[in-house]
Amino acid sequence: MTAAAQIETTFREEHGRVLAALITHFGDFTLAEDALQDALVEALTRWPLDGAPRNPGAWLTTVAKRRAIYRLRRSAIQERNAVILEADATDEQDGEEIEMDSIPDDRLKLMFTCCHPSLAMEAQVALTLHTLGGLSTQDVARAFLVPVTTMAQRLARARNKIRNAGIPYRVPPDDLLPERLDALLRVIYLIFNEGYVATSGDKLTRNDLCAEAIRLAQVLVNLMTGSAEARGLLALLLLHDSRRETRLNAAGELVLLDEQDRTRWDRAKISEGIAILDDALLLRAPGVYQVQAAISALHAEADTPEATDWPQIAMLYGTLAKMMPSSVVEVNRAVAIAMAQSPADGLALLYRIRDMEDFYPYHVARADLLRRTNQREAAADAYQRALALCGNSAEHAYLQRRFDEMNRA
Repeated sequence: MTAAAQIETTFREEHGRVLAALITHFGDFTLAEDALQDALVEALTRWPLDGAPRNPGAWLTTVAKRRAIYRLRRSAIQERNAVILEADATDEQDGEEIEMDSIPDDRLKLMFTCCHPSLAMEAQVALTLHTLGGLSTQDVARAFLVPVTTMAQRLARARNKIRNAGIPYRVPPDDLLPERLDALLRVIYLIFNEGYVATSGDKLTRNDLCAEAIRLAQVLVNLMTGSAEARGLLALLLLHDSRRETRLNAAGELVLLDEQDRTRWDRAKISEGIAILDDALLLRAPGVYQVQAAISALHAEADTPEATDWPQIAMLYGTLAKMMPSSVVEVNRAVAIAMAQSPADGLALLYRIRDMEDFYPYHVARADLLRRTNQREAAADAYQRALALCGNSAEHAYLQRRFDEMNRA
């Protein structure tokens, strides 16, 4: 691997952890981000000559910390910064090693900080995803179905509000955790989604994001033992992740659910996910993640595609639509109804959904249902729209194959 490729990989995998450590230490989002950028510039200069360090994440943290101290010294602002400098005067290290064990906890602390009730829910989630979740502004914009410029403005406003309001960088008291839980669950859910189906790039999945989302969900379940929804989310992530290794064939091509080799699904994760879901249901506090986990469990328990209980899945999507009305849920419900009843029924429901012009999964579902109802010309248009919106190369290649197959038939 070239030095440039190593730096790119390190930044993608370690960005959130390093930034969490810096923000915890210095208490300043902007300073931490600027210092991390300085460290990356230094890496681009030094790594091609010296080689990549043994612990790249620790190297970035150490160098970024030095650069932050340098920026504070140079600007000489605020008495608070002088105190930090005095405490750090003997703490600078020349080696590449720095203790990283505490950083995952720092990340969770900062996630709770970002999910502060003084911010709007969307701002809480967006800021946490971008700053600590390892997602770019473009990735976060796609998750919220908004233009990149709009998301950049939202992120800037959220940072300014945190700085101007003096929001402390610490885990809130236990009695205040529940008011931040919904936002944090959504953050972890979206981190996993980006890992499971990357919105852009050459790889279908980002295993680092999937693993980190599951780890955070496990920590959260242990922290908030009475939360049924935390358990529901963890169950959902484990059930989805059980299929991850079967989603590409040996040629690197996308394999959809009904074509996957079910004997290769991770049965340990399926059993664990279903057990956690059962525990969540015993708490008798229904929620959207438990419903989604129940849907995933029905897929996991079907030995063959034909054995899938599609009527039950369609009913659960109906329940989910009442709990969490959204166009995204309605698209999935339409697909489930197409499988439970007929493609025409699913297509009729799909056409009732509004404002989906730029929503990629909508056009994928529309193309498939039009193809299955032999509306070839309309299906071709839908495939072309989906191809234009698709940012992931594996998904793009799959859609292109289906489009070509339809044209050859």
